[in-house]
Amino acid sequence: MNPNVIITCALTGAGDTAGKSPHVPVTPTQIAAAAVEAAKAGATVVHCHVRNPETGQFSRDPALYAEVMDRIRDSGVDIIVNLTAGMGGDLEIGPGETPTRFGPNTDLIGPMARLIHVEQLLPEICTLDCGTLNFGDGDTIYVSTPVALRAGAKRITELGVKAELEIFDTGHLWFAKQMMKEGLLDNPLFQLCLGIPWGAPADTTTMKAMVDNLPPGVVWSGFGIGRTQMPMAAQAMLLGGNVRVGLEDNLWLDKGVLATNGSLTERVVEIITRLGSTPMTPAQGREKMGLKKRG
Repeated sequence: MNPNVIITCALTGAGDTAGKSPHVPVTPTQIAAAAVEAAKAGATVVHCHVRNPETGQFSRDPALYAEVMDRIRDSGVDIIVNLTAGMGGDLEIGPGETPTRFGPNTDLIGPMARLIHVEQLLPEICTLDCGTLNFGDGDTIYVSTPVALRAGAKRITELGVKAELEIFDTGHLWFAKQMMKEGLLDNPLFQLCLGIPWGAPADTTTMKAMVDNLPPGVVWSGFGIGRTQMPMAAQAMLLGGNVRVGLEDNLWLDKGVLATNGSLTERVVEIITRLGSTPMTPAQGREKMGLKKRG
């Protein structure tokens, strides 16, 4: 069991969830306020996407990321900021016998374009989604090829930003270890992402198998989506890891009760403390993850 737990709160994500809950933050002001709320509830890290303030849909606009980071820093509340670098990998295959007639949900760019905001803002952590995946039950896949991943990993390391490797299936973990073997990553973090159809399922057997295949001594975290969020948080802590919660992965606190980022953070703090662990502060998290605070 992990006695000192890093809690990450994933604030908003990129999914079509803004219309499903009034608590999903959309504007930079709302996202920054959610970060402060999560920090005050006990989060160590906030994981940030941005959205188009007018439509509520996902965005890759560096100016929106800059505003979120400025507002978080100006709040005076200490929190580690983890920016996604996974946007720009969506490919909607065309229908039937016309697979190259890509659909309107396609948002596909190269590995360096996915890192523009990271280059400009230099967060303490950014993500690297470690492989291609059938994403959901339709024709959309998330594309991240070995060549693109090697280029992205090399650039993140050059920038001095800590990479958090998003692992959605066992092959992703295999390739993440290969990139470490090739010297492309400097002591990265690992995030085990469970429950996305059709990646690794959110269950004890799968998480345990992935944990058993992690490189020795790495800092890792795990989460499940939807109703598996809290069970998988408890499971990750019991297996020696850290936890992630937040509205990116789950909109509900209890049956019929919509959550906020703060209430999800409070809930997981209660769970891990009742099981005998202690949430880490941002300062403690930086020491554990080998980060240097950036102003």
